[in-house]
Amino acid sequence: MTDIHQIFKPSRVVYPILIGIAVAVWMVWRNFDKDAFSFFTWSWAAVAGLAAAFGMMAVRDIAYMYRIRVLTDGQLSWKQAFDVIMLWEFSSAVSPSVVGGTGPAIFFLYKEGINTGKSTAVVLTAIFLDEVFFILMVPLLYLLFGNQVFPPESSIVSEGVKMTLMLGYAGIFIYTALLAYTLFVNPYFFKWLLSYIFLIPFLRRYRTRMRKLANQLIVTSNLIKGKSALFWFKAGFSTFLSWTGRYWVVNFMFMAWFFDQLGWMDHLLVYARQLTMWIILLISPTPGGSGIAEFIFSDFLGDILPNISWAVPLALLWRLISYYPYLFIGAIVLPRWIKRVFHKKMVYEVIE
Repeated sequence: MTDIHQIFKPSRVVYPILIGIAVAVWMVWRNFDKDAFSFFTWSWAAVAGLAAAFGMMAVRDIAYMYRIRVLTDGQLSWKQAFDVIMLWEFSSAVSPSVVGGTGPAIFFLYKEGINTGKSTAVVLTAIFLDEVFFILMVPLLYLLFGNQVFPPESSIVSEGVKMTLMLGYAGIFIYTALLAYTLFVNPYFFKWLLSYIFLIPFLRRYRTRMRKLANQLIVTSNLIKGKSALFWFKAGFSTFLSWTGRYWVVNFMFMAWFFDQLGWMDHLLVYARQLTMWIILLISPTPGGSGIAEFIFSDFLGDILPNISWAVPLALLWRLISYYPYLFIGAIVLPRWIKRVFHKKMVYEVIE
């Protein structure tokens, strides 16, 4: 149990903003180019492109809200789904990406009236669907673009990044395959496997936590077995829509100023590169990938732009659209949500 104020204290909102701005300033200073902002001109095309970029974030969130309603069998209203998703995104934004917002998400669902077992099942199923999207889409796009899905060799992060990304993909694939086998075939397999792995001396202190995870997977398996094909179609399609909405933010940003300079294959490559970027962001030690995201944006996507120097301001604009709003929305939603779910009895605990 942890004090909820420790998770959502004001400094956790300020630090990611400062890190992101500091990295952006350093990148501008490091590669100063007086033409870095020369692309930025207001026009109806620019307004339409930016509006569409913000619209893609709305699509992403609505798809997530729909998915969580599907996964909870309609127990959440749209208002409750909005609060849960915004707070889930907020907790992810203020936590290191490698930690994520899984624990708080279970807590949010529990306080919305979903019992602990089902709350855990919903979050684990959502994570499973996200992983499935990734392991299916990466090979499809790799077949189309080959090594172009990786950053160009001229970029700073190119050395060793291909191997890192391939190992990361392999790790996610193995984890997802084991998770699928546990959830749909043998729910006790993972518990048996972890029991042996965490007998290793230096891992023994984590054994209790891992057994708890295994028990949660057994509960999840029991709850999702027998779900209809329509259930999985709805959950799967909303997952695809949410991730596509997230990635198309960059596409519409580029269309705002470079509509005539990028072809549809260029836009598909932008989509593919973001999938490989996601592996790096997944293991980021900074809150919400702040600083790391701005840095790798230029290396992964800069060569697609007509002028690579434009990548730095576009990276900051990307984060202003897709990341920073969750810090502010979450900070607004959280006090109202606490007042609603706790009523007058304030309990500041969250499931780890």
